[in-house]
Amino acid sequence: MHNALFGMGNPLLDISAVVDKDFLDKYGLKPNDQILAEEKHKALFDEIVKKSKVEYHAGGSTQNSVKIAQWMVQEPHKVATFFGCIGTDHFGEILKQKAAEAHVDAHYYEQSQEPTGTCAACITGDNRSLVANLAAANCYNKEKHLDVDRNWSLVEKARVYYIAGFFLTVSPESILRVAKHASDNNKIFGLNLSAPFISQFFKEPLMKVMPYVDIVFGNETEAATFAKEQGFETEDIAEIARRVQSLPKVNKNRQRIVVFTQGREDTVATVGDKVKIFPVLDIDQNDIVDTNGAGDAFVGGFLSELVQEKPLEECIRAGHYAANVIIRRVGCTFPEKPDFH
Repeated sequence: MHNALFGMGNPLLDISAVVDKDFLDKYGLKPNDQILAEEKHKALFDEIVKKSKVEYHAGGSTQNSVKIAQWMVQEPHKVATFFGCIGTDHFGEILKQKAAEAHVDAHYYEQSQEPTGTCAACITGDNRSLVANLAAANCYNKEKHLDVDRNWSLVEKARVYYIAGFFLTVSPESILRVAKHASDNNKIFGLNLSAPFISQFFKEPLMKVMPYVDIVFGNETEAATFAKEQGFETEDIAEIARRVQSLPKVNKNRQRIVVFTQGREDTVATVGDKVKIFPVLDIDQNDIVDTNGAGDAFVGGFLSELVQEKPLEECIRAGHYAANVIIRRVGCTFPEKPDFH
């Protein structure tokens, strides 16, 4: 099981705070969205840090997911490997410490040009608006890290691969190398649509990697945006799942699986040639603390069972369980042990 699950992405330190609508309006943010920071958001980071109740958590979408997967598996440690780029600074040290505490085998590419990336999580009610300042995360270098033999050998050790679509903005060539390796060796490669802007503005790298993708994850908004960008001319989520499943695929030995979550609504997934509905676990609105990390947690739970070769239904059940735990807590954090049977 060691290093059986491989993730690569943008390691970010989450800075989360509860804000009001005026704060969102000031920076032109939607209540439930995820964007990359622009010049106009620079002051947002300073302002949010000055707020009285700021919490710092190790974050970044893919890193969250592999951490949750490791937490669900519990033993052995270091089932999950993670690659990404950080700065040689205090935030970078925190990320290293948090990865070690989570028993994830993190191999960061460390550089001093850019500081460690951060993500402002602006919480309003049960919505979260994420603004990522990639900084160091954007400096990931295939030649200087992924292609180095000792690192690539960890890629070869894995059986299941997962990368959030966000990394398409950083190193599509790294994603392609890993995806092709998985496809050529009949291993499982999962990709997340991650955010509407990925399907809109990174369409070309996204569609380049799609033929190698065995499992596509996304939420209802991302699914709708993807469908629109691809000219599917349908808003029916089950139909979109069908269409995504039938996009061209290199490894014919595995039928593509498509999994779309819809917040508190049922999860939609392709099972063989059918599209099935999987009800999420009930939760009282008052128990929801913060939905930041819920999607990452779903994927983490899913991967924890997938890496143990459990059937799809079990993977989805574990995903629902993990998401249900995370939304009762601030940020993408979890109790000491899972209670999943």
